[in-house]
Amino acid sequence: MTGPASVLAPLRARYASWLTLSQDAVASSRDEDPSTVRAMQMVMRIERTEPPRRTDVLEAAAAAAVAVCLDPRSQPGGNWHDAIANWVSGHIRKVARRARGAHWAAAQEVPGLTVAVGSAEVRALVPGLVAEVPKVISRLQISGSDLPPDDPEPPEEGSGPVLWVNPEVPMTVGKAAAQVGHGTMLLATALEPERLEQWAADGYRCIVRTPTVERWRELLPSADPAEAWQRRRVIAVRDAGFTEIAPGTITVLAEDPAR
Repeated sequence: MTGPASVLAPLRARYASWLTLSQDAVASSRDEDPSTVRAMQMVMRIERTEPPRRTDVLEAAAAAAVAVCLDPRSQPGGNWHDAIANWVSGHIRKVARRARGAHWAAAQEVPGLTVAVGSAEVRALVPGLVAEVPKVISRLQISGSDLPPDDPEPPEEGSGPVLWVNPEVPMTVGKAAAQVGHGTMLLATALEPERLEQWAADGYRCIVRTPTVERWRELLPSADPAEAWQRRRVIAVRDAGFTEIAPGTITVLAEDPAR
């Protein structure tokens, strides 16, 4: 793999085998030395008086995560490259936190990118060791907040990347934000260079929706992930089960209907 997505090559290499692992195998692969755990911190702006729409938060998070990975500073020779490469070589962990007021302003000083979509702003930070998270970020709350589901319009035909969230698995907004971020990263590894360039020009914007159970099951890849992408342009996110849900659960399907 060459080009901006080359930093994500280890993720692409693991994708097919990861998707076909048994649930027990996924669970056993979670063992790691706590001192070496790396994660991307994702900060969601959730003000007390005017909270954002859940869908806007997820769409901002999805774009921010992949934008950090494909930023010029994440390419070989860039200031962020080693941090991204070290993170991608292990578990792709993300930690979603919420901030408001002065705490949100302080988070803007930590290296990363902020994306705004509609009523929402999300900042994805350059990944690093969990044990070394800056204090202005580690003090931000991880749990205890959620946003109610909204009812956005169905995506228009050919409108670009769509991230379908599993309708059968309840997730907090923070968990879902991490999962759609995984989805856009995987999608970036599969897109053709020209298509990836188009997506980058659009700020990696995408649509997040929750399908009906019937539609979800139609979209699910078969035992052959390569076939699902080549024929239907669908990639699955399978969770390692560190938080909230069982290991091996498919949480998000990333679809790119543009050809």
